[in-house]
Amino acid sequence: MARLRGRCKQVSQIVRRLCDANDIQQQSGAIVMTRTGGCNCGAVRFEITQDPDHVHACHCGMCRRFSGGVFLGVEVPADQVRFDTEEGLAVYRSSDWAERAFCKSCGSSLFYRLTAPGPMNGVCYIGIGTLDDANGLPLTGEIYIDCKPDGYAFAGNTDKKTEVEMLAMFSAP
Repeated sequence: MARLRGRCKQVSQIVRRLCDANDIQQQSGAIVMTRTGGCNCGAVRFEITQDPDHVHACHCGMCRRFSGGVFLGVEVPADQVRFDTEEGLAVYRSSDWAERAFCKSCGSSLFYRLTAPGPMNGVCYIGIGTLDDANGLPLTGEIYIDCKPDGYAFAGNTDKKTEVEMLAMFSAP
């Protein structure tokens, strides 16, 4: 029995070292992967404590102007994003239901956050280009599909929502 306890302790130490090396945290016995990211110049850095599992593409005109093309983002609850400092962050209200953030120094587009009252209030959509590692995040949905220019299309099957469907979701109580 003592030998088994010693072995368990060794395994626990190995897991802890692996977690430290791979941005993995242990919370209440469960292992949770975190993702990190930031702007182009490094003035804004963040950590996502709930690993997103998919990517959405937004084709609305606002997102296309914000990102220079289709906006590919991961959905993250506001309380699951931590910024090292918000000093380099510039935020502006881009519509009645959202605000957008970029780096004050380099201008990198970082995220948009829903501000309308309702169940999605505070949810952030963080651009996958700002993540240090965006691997393992499949594209599962496209929003504002009726606003998409005809010059491109994504392969595969994705859940598609129109502008009307999205506005109804954002304003739902």
